Amino acid sequence: MKERNGSQMIVAVDVGNTETSLGVFSEGALVATWTITTAGSMTADEAFAALSNALDYMEGKAAAETASFAIGDAVLSSVVPHLTAAWEAALRALTGRRPLTVGPGVKTGIRMRYRDPAEVGADRMADLAAALAKYEPPLIIVDLGTTTNFEVIDGEGVFLGGIIAPGMALGARSLAREAAKLPVIEVAAPKSVIGTCTREAVQSGVVLGEIARIDGLIDMIERETGEDCSVVVTGSDARAIASLLQHDATPDETLTLRGLARLHVMNRK
Repeated sequence: MKERNGSQMIVAVDVGNTETSLGVFSEGALVATWTITTAGSMTADEAFAALSNALDYMEGKAAAETASFAIGDAVLSSVVPHLTAAWEAALRALTGRRPLTVGPGVKTGIRMRYRDPAEVGADRMADLAAALAKYEPPLIIVDLGTTTNFEVIDGEGVFLGGIIAPGMALGARSLAREAAKLPVIEVAAPKSVIGTCTREAVQSGVVLGEIARIDGLIDMIERETGEDCSVVVTGSDARAIASLLQHDATPDETLTLRGLARLHVMNRK
């Protein structure tokens, strides 16, 4: 197994419906990240090429902090089943061993009240693992992507369940597809709530509507649990969205990758 300075380096890969995020960890610290568009289909060779290119770019970005990468192991989260095998093969080709693929049977240390823990997606498990390691419960994790996911952790650190809703980009694409005269817009906050042209009006509905939905659902969660929760926002545009919320919210853009690294530590000897 490859090592650097006596310490193994690992790569974490989070395959989402829209984006695939990669992170390299050395001695438990995240030293570089990269994000690529998730392909509709991919062979193992194509996944390996994408992985190799990403690692080359990340190595260049991290050159000031660390020398060349020597990846010894990998951990994979995938919510796109038809791409999982290709990424597993690519990671195995890179490291010489089968990656840890997060799913049923993987140790998480997370206490749950979810009816069927096997239904909890790998990315959600990673978010929970990282959040519990860094933040004091009760917690609400908001993960922004193709879907907007809410994960709720009570004051005793127990995962109660969550909410899965359409994400902002998905909403914008749906509007453009189903309403012929509405434009495809950039997902960005407008300058005012009331749009003075169609593009601004759609931006207000999509972006500020998402902000209102997140704030409203946080209120509903807190009323239902009877707890005042800390809010952590991760995923696409986490920092920008957190700044627009009425609730105090902490942006944490690398939460999922750090959670994968934590699950790797728990499951690899």
